[in-house]
Amino acid sequence: MNDKEIYKQYLKKIKLIQKYNKLYYNNNKTDISDSQFDILKREVLNLENKYKFLKDKNSPSETVGFKPSKIFKKIKHKVPMLSLGNAFNEEDLINFEKKINNFLSYKKADEIEYSAEPKIDGISASLIYKNGNFIRGLSRGDGKEGEDITENLKTIKDIPKEIKIKNFPAEIDIRGEVFIQNNDFEKIKGKFANPRNAASGSLRQKDPNITKKMPIKFIAYTYGYSKNMKINTQSDFLKNLKLWGFKINRFNKIIKGVKNLIINHKALEEKRKEIEFDIDGIVYKVNSFDLQNRLGFAANAPRWAIAHKFSANNSISEVLHIEIQVGRTGALTPVAKIKPVNIGGVMVSNATLHNEDEINRKDIRVGDTVTVERAGDVIPHVISVDLKKRKKNSIKFNFPKECPSCGSKTIKDFNEVTKKQDAVRRCISEGYECEKIAIEKIKHFVSKEAFNIDGFGKKIVENFWKLNLLRLPQDIFKLNYNKITKLEGWGNLSVSNLKYSIESKKIISLERFIYALGIRHIGQENAKLLARHLKSADSFFKLSINSDMNDLANIDGIGETQIKSIKNFFLNKTNLKVISELKKILKIANVAQINKNGLFKNKTFMFTGKLNGISRAEAKSLIEQNSGKIISNVNKKLDYLIVGEKPTTKKVNNAKQLNINIINQKEWMKMLNKTS
Repeated sequence: MNDKEIYKQYLKKIKLIQKYNKLYYNNNKTDISDSQFDILKREVLNLENKYKFLKDKNSPSETVGFKPSKIFKKIKHKVPMLSLGNAFNEEDLINFEKKINNFLSYKKADEIEYSAEPKIDGISASLIYKNGNFIRGLSRGDGKEGEDITENLKTIKDIPKEIKIKNFPAEIDIRGEVFIQNNDFEKIKGKFANPRNAASGSLRQKDPNITKKMPIKFIAYTYGYSKNMKINTQSDFLKNLKLWGFKINRFNKIIKGVKNLIINHKALEEKRKEIEFDIDGIVYKVNSFDLQNRLGFAANAPRWAIAHKFSANNSISEVLHIEIQVGRTGALTPVAKIKPVNIGGVMVSNATLHNEDEINRKDIRVGDTVTVERAGDVIPHVISVDLKKRKKNSIKFNFPKECPSCGSKTIKDFNEVTKKQDAVRRCISEGYECEKIAIEKIKHFVSKEAFNIDGFGKKIVENFWKLNLLRLPQDIFKLNYNKITKLEGWGNLSVSNLKYSIESKKIISLERFIYALGIRHIGQENAKLLARHLKSADSFFKLSINSDMNDLANIDGIGETQIKSIKNFFLNKTNLKVISELKKILKIANVAQINKNGLFKNKTFMFTGKLNGISRAEAKSLIEQNSGKIISNVNKKLDYLIVGEKPTTKKVNNAKQLNINIINQKEWMKMLNKTS
């Protein structure tokens, strides 16, 4: 299947999702089951993960829920109703807890206490109370904006209309799930496809009197925001919900340790058929609200919660071919082209093999009979090989030592931290000499996080490359619009819109510009650190003639690996040509000073040793929020050396020699408390 056919298939699936969403949310009907709809969504997401040129504003990766119906008034959520990250196995949970411990600087995993709550397969709703009175109810909508379904929610007996308990907050947004029990659904199943659809259809009736006749239930489990609430843990919050008159899930538990989470998950999965309502997993939340606040959010999901889904699906297939794909950083990714097989209602024909080491470890070969797994939204992958069914003429797969795109040598980098070679093999090309790398670098250049050129998606990059309309990033700003107008699918209006989008992006921030160049190891965060340090585009361009780049070592968060990548980038003649041309075309804004008047204004800090109860990342963030600056070396520019457990003796001695203020963590925290 070529790219055009893949894109056509992708758009067809998205149109189906839009069709089913419209039926579901606007007409309260459905043509497919809930599980089939979930499979369709996962299929679209898997296509996007597999084929990086696929992108559409209506994709489930770009939207949450569905835009509010015109039937109801639209109201913005004071706090967005975000989705959760998913876990499918023990490894996912270990990684989840590891990230929490690293962020909080906890030594023992069993210190984390979780509220484990069954994930009801229903419809989310937000209930807003003021002075004890239920004043407004909203649907999730698209996560940012919901439908005002107050009158319909008022018909649900499980939702208190007035709460007079003394400790009830002055203002609070109670959130929970609207659902219909399986035994109640049996009485009305002729009208709806499943309990979830019945709950949605009932909630979205124009006439609340119709909703009132439906057997709708409500279980509360969290809150969006609150005023004057004095509760410290999720478990205590759940107890108070019950005290205030809300129903909560009787299967909620407080659990410590991943092993115990797994035991509870297995037990509940086996019991789910006996439960009177549908559940599709368990949500784990860090129990302490204080820790939740410290952990905060990453992207569009909280760091302190995850949904552990039930059951992964797998099937048996045959490896027909192993294809090597080349990414933006030169990474060679092997993909198994397998005999199409139905896994959980989805036809799968591709499975990732991850990297060379993974192929060697599992000894995966062309012609092998393999077990392929697809768990939720995870890309299908090969679990194991059935060696008993291996053909006698089977040949071991040899990973290419040359790039399949440009023929350059491929290497595995040596990791100075692990003292081992990386698992990923890469093409050594640093610039745009490798066609596959060049295409991926230009896709990155126009991406949302970089130049964010509206209407210039990955597919357009590939098409324009094939037509020789672009080869380097600067070509984007020199496109032949007359030629584009004559192309199939392009008219005067669409070309005019594209031109406007491109012209409007000629002004860009320094951090976005640095990120857009696609320098290896320089992601969004590192680009931001570099921009803050360099302050101007001229300082960045001067790096091309500053071969030692010693000053970059003073940036906390920028290490030898990043500096080496920047050096390699500027050693490439094509890269120098690119930035020279872009310098003439673009207006790159200097970095504005942030929070000039904080307590730590004009003060520099450095950490040495282990901090207690707080990670280095969190400590650094607190200093920056108060106008302070972090540096990496002990020198005359340093004002305070903050010493934790087992500090580096050399750093402490150097600080003493330079008469730098040496303080411990407790003393620093006292300084910090003066900001509040």
